[in-house]
Formats: sequence, structure tokens, C-alpha cells
Amino acid sequence: MKNILTLLVASAIAVGASAQNKLTAKEKRAGWQLLFDGTSTKGWHTYLKPEATEAWKVVDGSLTLDPKASGQGDLVTDNEYENYDLSVEWKISETGNSGIIFGVHEDPSFGQTYLTGIEMQVLDNKGADDNKKASHLAGSLYDMKAPAKDVAKPAGEWNLARILKKDGQLTFWLNGTEIINVKMGSPEWQELLNNSKFKTWKGFAAYPKGKIALQDHGHEVSFRNIKIRTNV
Repeated sequence: MKNILTLLVASAIAVGASAQNKLTAKEKRAGWQLLFDGTSTKGWHTYLKPEATEAWKVVDGSLTLDPKASGQGDLVTDNEYENYDLSVEWKISETGNSGIIFGVHEDPSFGQTYLTGIEMQVLDNKGADDNKKASHLAGSLYDMKAPAKDVAKPAGEWNLARILKKDGQLTFWLNGTEIINVKMGSPEWQELLNNSKFKTWKGFAAYPKGKIALQDHGHEVSFRNIKIRTNV
């Protein structure tokens, strides 16, 4: 019996692993596309670099940042997107900090992705230094709007994030709960912007079409099941 249970557990783990970074037939019919194939950095490159650098590795079917490796920098998509539904799972290390940044305009005049891109925060809410402000917690519209509810899982566990961007309307979900809803350019948006550190940043959120970035904030972080639907 013990051997049978061991085989069943091993089989379940194998099935779960094989299901990662794949689309179901239903997802394909709905227009979803994978942004990460589970085995390589194809379709991605380090910001302002021709390809992905050594810091970003594929580990157990996830894109993982090794903060001790050379070639630091945010990983960005080769392609640009404007209106879309983005789904991605993330797992942060203890005390870790990262982000999913979108609307990134890749240009040498902007040395970092966050100078133009908008960020959905990725954070160890319990142990990270940057956990003092509600608008800096996991799932927040970073430094602008706090998540409606703290639904982030502890460091080391996988979280499911979703970002819907349609004609400037931004909606964030984390682990199935809607936590952010705001319209870019609206009076609410302008008030949030004026109360943030981005108030005087000329390029911030200025590009409707841009790249999607996974942030290197100096902590180990992993991403998987990255998929997008542009027929929204």
C-alpha cells in the first residue's frame, strides 16, 4: 500500500508539472496565448539588451531571477501590447520585492522600465522592507492605490495575478479577488497620480501601447503560466 501511495503522489506531481505553461483547448478558443513556453526565455529580453541575461533562468518551469548572477535588469517582452487580459503566477522569496510592470516604452532615454510603465506590486507583505504603505503592498497599483483587500499568499507560495487593461480601464485581481479598478486619465486617476512619486515624471503612463516587464528588484522571484489575451 505504501508503494502504491508513493506512486500516486509522484504521478500527481508529474501531471501538475506537465500542466504548467500550457493552454487548454478552451483557453485557445478564447484567444489566449502563452508569453512563456516553460523551457526558455524566447520572446523576452533584458531591458535595453538584445537578449535575456544570465540573471534570468528557467527553473522548474518558471522564469526565475537569480539576484546573485550577472546581468541584472528587468525582463521585458519582445512585443508591445495595448488592450489585453494578462494572467501570471508569481512566487516571491522571503523579504522579497518585485513587480509586474506594463505599458513600458523601451528607449535608452528611459533607463528603467518603471520610468514609463505602471506597476502591479509583487511583495512579501510580511517580511519586505517596503511594506509600510498600503499602496506598496502586493497587488497594489504601486504608490498610487492600495489593494481593496490583502489576499496575497505568504512568501514561497504561488499567487495568481490578473491585469485587465482596456481603453485605459485598469482592473487587477489577485488570487481571484478584484483589488484595483481605476480609469486612466479620470479625475480619480489624476488625484492618485498627483499624490504619488510619479507626479512630475514626464514619461510615466504616457504610452498606451508598451511592453510587459518582470521586475528585478534584487530578490529571488519566479513567474510562470504567463498568458495574454488581446481580443478584449
